[in-house]
Amino acid sequence: MKILVTGGAGFIGSNFLHYMVEKYENYDFVCLDALTYAGNYENLLNIIDKENFKFIKGDITDRDFINNLFEEEKFDWVINFAAESHVDNSIKNPNIFLMTNIIGTQVLLDASLKNNVKRYHQISTDEVYGDLPLDRKDLKFSETNPLCTSSPYSASKASADLLVQAYIRTYNLPATISRCSNNYGPYQFPEKLIPVVISRALKNENIPVYGNGLNVRDWIHVKDHNIAVDLIMHKGKIGEVYNIGGNSEKTNIELVKLILKELNKPESLIKFVEDRKGHDLRYAINSTKIEKELGWQRIYNFENGIKDTIDWYLTNQDWIKNIETGVYKDKYIQNNN
Repeated sequence: MKILVTGGAGFIGSNFLHYMVEKYENYDFVCLDALTYAGNYENLLNIIDKENFKFIKGDITDRDFINNLFEEEKFDWVINFAAESHVDNSIKNPNIFLMTNIIGTQVLLDASLKNNVKRYHQISTDEVYGDLPLDRKDLKFSETNPLCTSSPYSASKASADLLVQAYIRTYNLPATISRCSNNYGPYQFPEKLIPVVISRALKNENIPVYGNGLNVRDWIHVKDHNIAVDLIMHKGKIGEVYNIGGNSEKTNIELVKLILKELNKPESLIKFVEDRKGHDLRYAINSTKIEKELGWQRIYNFENGIKDTIDWYLTNQDWIKNIETGVYKDKYIQNNN
């Protein structure tokens, strides 16, 4: 079994590879990543020398490169984690999100069809559903909710999902889609909320919080997400969409205060800033389908998971420092000369 994991040097993809490479020693894993600013080769150093792992630098939007790679490697499975994912960046410059998230997905789908890939899986997001009202805690996103996007990022991910579904229907591509809530855990690039709060708090810097901080997100540990993807690849039904939620809703301000408390830092560091354009109010995922059909269960509750995550960042300050100084960008060149 040979598996292509795109975007495998990013936050979720690298955690997925750590989990899978150790678990399935008889599978061969190929990590493809363009190593853009959020792709970090350092994330893979613990597995880079494993016999069942290989890293290749490349861009999923490069059709000739992808076609040659598929013909050479003859992948059985393709799991597409590769994406531009930071909402703020998508508001400033939508173009790169459309290229990577839509065109890149189409290139992978075409190559998968041409080379008779046995399974294709698209990693998506709960943001394709839009948002929910703050005063309706009874409402959660199910797989049957219509797509109703709010940002260029979520619109690009929804477009990719629709492409996958079209290829399933039109070309009988053996594919699945998963839509996950907000992930947290090791190796998350320090532009996202949790690592931003931790790194700024440790330096006693102001912590920016959008608007009034009452926007709600559903948080899931990255390992629980990846266990779900593993189950979908092995047991999921072709053509299906599976929601993966953390069942841990927190307001942004509640989360920031929790982290500050864990770090023994004052709440006076919090600074409310102008709200994000089109800021979604609340995300909440109904995971009943994957729980009942595939037997998925979370192994982390949020309280333990966030403590483990904070501990990881505290003990990996060099990892953060290398990103802040830009040193991390040189690791691939250093290791491949």
